[in-house]
Amino acid sequence: MAALLSLFYFFYFSIIGVYVIFMPKVLEMQGYTPSEIGIIFSAAPLVRFIVPFAFTRGLKLSIGSFHFALIVMVASSVAFYFSIESFYKLLLSNIALGIGLSLVLPYVELIALGNIGKERYGKVRLFGSVGFILVALVLVKFLSGAWVALGFMVTLSAITALIAFAVASKAKTILKKTEECQNDITLLAHWQLWLGLTLMQVSFGAFYNFFTIYETNHGIALETTIYLWSFGVIAEIGMLFFQGRLLQGNLLFLLQITTFVSAFRWLLLFMFPQTLGVLFFSQSLHALSFALFHSAAISYLYRFYKHKSLAQQFFSGITYGMGAFVGALVSGFVYESYPQYLFVSSTFLALGAFGFITLWAKTQARAQCSE
Repeated sequence: MAALLSLFYFFYFSIIGVYVIFMPKVLEMQGYTPSEIGIIFSAAPLVRFIVPFAFTRGLKLSIGSFHFALIVMVASSVAFYFSIESFYKLLLSNIALGIGLSLVLPYVELIALGNIGKERYGKVRLFGSVGFILVALVLVKFLSGAWVALGFMVTLSAITALIAFAVASKAKTILKKTEECQNDITLLAHWQLWLGLTLMQVSFGAFYNFFTIYETNHGIALETTIYLWSFGVIAEIGMLFFQGRLLQGNLLFLLQITTFVSAFRWLLLFMFPQTLGVLFFSQSLHALSFALFHSAAISYLYRFYKHKSLAQQFFSGITYGMGAFVGALVSGFVYESYPQYLFVSSTFLALGAFGFITLWAKTQARAQCSE
């Protein structure tokens, strides 16, 4: 089972690699404006935001819904072929892809945790990062037009669907019982925490949606830009391997550090968009701004809330869903109107995340003193 899960993560995140790294450039090659690219790429994270709320309203993960999600994932990838030249058709295709991807991954995550355990999960999950890197290094050699990238996405989606089907078929236990404890997640009462976590992801909008375009427009070769992407993922892998001892400390302090470092990272991209040494250094900070931030955030939420599964669903939906949705829209309009200040906006957003998490940390410190 571990081998099948490793293959799933490898090919699933290969799709994400094509989608995140190459599709924005493909749409630019097709004549789409930055704001149109931002709108199109905001659709999938919006779906990711909505899906967790559907599960709180009675929607259940089942074999039927999983198989449906696999069909939607492959069909929407094929639909990109027939909608690439139409903004509204492409938007609908992207929404469908977002539905498929957002349903497939949680299902396999449950299987992974139930069958191989959390101790081995990290090493299996790292194959996703490897797939992300390899598809970038391979596709950059063959990207002669939009149809090449679309062909990669369709092929990888089909392979991922077949492997995911095999994973589900071999799993002895597919779903665990939902936690029966009372929902103690109050977003309004804990607004500093959730706003800080969300703003962090909003700040990533410029990076995920426009980094390739931004650097190539500043004279950096596409192949070099792919190396930058890959270097960031390598730094991420390294942090995932060695972050265990860090996570035994003050998790809120780690969230403060990682958000502040992220602001510094975006500022470097604004100030030195053509300096390769600085660009590679900024990508090394992905170990902190993504890997360590993500691990610290989910660990803190797991410890803070009693309803642990719902807390993780909200983290995925609100931060990576709504945060990425807003980030895609904001970065698209900023890059169209003020392209030179794209990462200035990200810097201020990350500083906002740092500020609100700091406010939350002080609130928690006062609460502990009063007990």
